[in-house]
Amino acid sequence: MSKRFEKYRKFPVYRKSEELYELANVIIEAIKEDDQKDWLAGEIVGNAMLIQAKIAGAEGGGLYSLRMQNAVLIKYAAYNMLNAVISTEMFGLNNEDYVDLMREKIEEFRIEFVAWIRGFDKSYDIPDNWAIRFDTSTPEQEELEKLMFDDDKFDYDDFDDDDVDPEDGQED
Repeated sequence: MSKRFEKYRKFPVYRKSEELYELANVIIEAIKEDDQKDWLAGEIVGNAMLIQAKIAGAEGGGLYSLRMQNAVLIKYAAYNMLNAVISTEMFGLNNEDYVDLMREKIEEFRIEFVAWIRGFDKSYDIPDNWAIRFDTSTPEQEELEKLMFDDDKFDYDDFDDDDVDPEDGQED
């Protein structure tokens, strides 16, 4: 395994995500054969895997807004996974009561998740033009916006229209 992956595996939030993944696999093995089984199994395990991937993605990028974007997707995946487990119970596809167990594991994960995201460096960020994080009225935001791409300053004259075939839009 790579050193980077070993680094992620040491985080408490990642270790909790591994517990979610293990529980997800136990649950899908217990689901009775049904038309819905493949879809529900995919939702349960797919979201457990997504949580792990997004933790790695958040750790791989340092920008606060990108880390928080991954955090939001993690939260969404946890909800989707729980909803799929609840569906197995609703459709009578599961003899065991995994709903409460999954809720408990997600709550344990949530506690580590909150501690993890509180450690993100809010000062290391740039605006992303979606106005979710930045207040556009602050002097700091105005300074950051100066660093962004300025369409008016870009010289489109450097591109020759004769190099593009109008029929397929591809360059010659």
